Amino acid sequence: MAGSFVRRIGNKGAAIELRQRKKPKSSEYKESAKEKKIDDTAVPERAPKHVLLQRFAKIFIGCLAAVTSGMMYALYLSAYHERKFWFSNRQELEREITFQGDSAIYYSYYKDMLKAPSFERGVYELTHNNKTVSLKTINAVQQMSLYPELIASVLYQATGSNEIIEPVYFYIGIVFGLQGIYVTALFVTSWLMSGTWLAGMLTVAWFIINRVDTTRIEYSIPLRENWALPYFACQVAALTGYLKSNLNTYGERFCYLLMSASTYTFMMMWEYSHYLLFLQAISLFLLGSFSLEQSDKVHEVYKIYIFSLFLGYLLQFENSAFLVSPLLSLVVALVLVKCLQLNVKKGTFVAKIMKVINFYLVCTLTVTLNIIMKTFVPHKENGYMLKFLEVKFGLNMTKNFTMNWLLCQKYLQAPSQDFFLRLTQSSLLPFYILVLIICFLSIMQVIFRRINDKSLKKTVTLEDGQIGERPEIIYHVIHTILLGSLAMVIEGLKYLWTPYVCMLAASGVCSPELWTTLFKWFRLRTVHPILLALILSMAVPTIIGLSLWKEFFPRLMTELMELQEFYDPDTVELMTWIKRQAPVAAVFAGSPQLMGMIKLCTGWMVTSLPLYNDDDLLKRNENIYQIYSKRSAEDIYKILTSYKANYLIVEDAICNEVGTMRGCRVKDLLDIANGHVDCEEGDKLTYSKYGRFCHEVKINYSPYVNYFTRVYWNRSYFVYKINTVISFQS
Repeated sequence: MAGSFVRRIGNKGAAIELRQRKKPKSSEYKESAKEKKIDDTAVPERAPKHVLLQRFAKIFIGCLAAVTSGMMYALYLSAYHERKFWFSNRQELEREITFQGDSAIYYSYYKDMLKAPSFERGVYELTHNNKTVSLKTINAVQQMSLYPELIASVLYQATGSNEIIEPVYFYIGIVFGLQGIYVTALFVTSWLMSGTWLAGMLTVAWFIINRVDTTRIEYSIPLRENWALPYFACQVAALTGYLKSNLNTYGERFCYLLMSASTYTFMMMWEYSHYLLFLQAISLFLLGSFSLEQSDKVHEVYKIYIFSLFLGYLLQFENSAFLVSPLLSLVVALVLVKCLQLNVKKGTFVAKIMKVINFYLVCTLTVTLNIIMKTFVPHKENGYMLKFLEVKFGLNMTKNFTMNWLLCQKYLQAPSQDFFLRLTQSSLLPFYILVLIICFLSIMQVIFRRINDKSLKKTVTLEDGQIGERPEIIYHVIHTILLGSLAMVIEGLKYLWTPYVCMLAASGVCSPELWTTLFKWFRLRTVHPILLALILSMAVPTIIGLSLWKEFFPRLMTELMELQEFYDPDTVELMTWIKRQAPVAAVFAGSPQLMGMIKLCTGWMVTSLPLYNDDDLLKRNENIYQIYSKRSAEDIYKILTSYKANYLIVEDAICNEVGTMRGCRVKDLLDIANGHVDCEEGDKLTYSKYGRFCHEVKINYSPYVNYFTRVYWNRSYFVYKINTVISFQS
């Protein structure tokens, strides 16, 4: 009897225990789930020593190849720059003339920082700068993103390099070093995607061969993108590693930290960086919209965006451009929509409807938030970008000089046939299209399976032949399509797209998964698809590499051996005359490109700058360009004196410009803006009774001689002193 009583108590206790397991507390359930997950996970067996040695050797050789590739590319750029300009055999003035346009402005502020008595004083003079543009005080650090120059000046003085190397060599050396980091980051990204460092070597080869279309470094060194894009490449490499499914905890943390640091640095180096990050955020949003990656990782990247924007807003003197950027609106919309999401069982019809609703909410909220921010946040962003796109796509017409001048610039037009021909000759474009098509179709196949509620493996193996299931591949496919779409409209954006074309094409042809995916579709039976994929992933890049070496390596060596000479004596004579003859307080007027060079080479004040992110500077540029229009001497005199100009420089190359695109000459655009030529049917013409000013002022007759006195001229430039006292002569 006692035994039966004990058995009943035991059975009752078991029943109570079972009931408690059915409804546990949430915290207890999480702990038990974690314990169960740990118990169920098989403890990985320690790999044999020879396998570990093999892995170590692979990583060591790959890292060595990546670093060596970057260093060799930096040395190649340095040698090419030396042979192109004969840089070491030039005087300082001749070296500075090679920095033209806006590049001259950036380097001039680097020189100003080195001349400042202290770093603090130098920064103050840049943030309260009234010695560059007449009648205008600007915050040059914020308006021109001068953080690269601040960092370079600090490093130059802190490292004691002023006793070893000249400032110009230190400056361009940093830029060349960053380009080496750029190449290394592309190498690593391709390696992460393909699993072999052979893809990195092919990426570097294609990048160098297509240098004309991958970087603007050989045309203008101090450009903002030359400083910024290497950090973006590092960010993309870190993001690629972060999105990988088989990444361990330590690797994930390292990628996250690198991604955070490079995102913020990239944002500080280039004023247009947040637009490029906006495209990246769209790619990640599309990646998460189809449940192709855990949303937690994607939202961690969104947090990096928000933190970088907030920190950039504070450290860039409360720059409102960060607050009204589309990146901030998109990220805030994504975070809000995530907070509003309901817990719906995955795979159900309601879950699919919620996906569509969330997509619609994100798009609507992004546009709404951006409009609200631009309405309530004071910002100086001009509307030239939207107006430019309207005119570019034929949605609007304009006679505005600045708008039409920008539309005529080669880098803002659609890519030429030569661009595609160069990519095809180097075999880059055909392989890129092949890789893109295979990856895109595989992604579509994965999306179709998810829509039909077919379960997918968490870990994709080589035998599966589904490269479209890998989140890092999906991200890069979406990103390259977005960048490519923009590059097809504006040629200048090819420098953003082509490097990633090299990386995606190289990683694809070197990836056994891509070939396995292709062979699975064809259902090969004669040869095992995995074996054939492994063979092709080694054979194809080897054949490509050998053919590139045979055809293009001699050309690269010829470029390095060929000594070119930069010869511009007229500009040198002009700058020398200004430094010797012009008063220190003189203000010069002329084309914005020449004004940037005068600011760098002489330090004299100018009336305008080759910058297009400020409404006042744009208006100044248009007004000063009137010296090449059909306006009276009195009109030009009033314009120049309104900016307190003392000297006017007329460039013969602009005045007598002869180009194939007649409608894109400066004087033609001015005539259209002033209504002096027939642009469209029905236009009212205002015929000018005056000749072209730049021609008439050279003749030295009244009334031109009353307002302007020629003080210097050579074959290219005519310098006129603007008379303070007008003496009317008959």
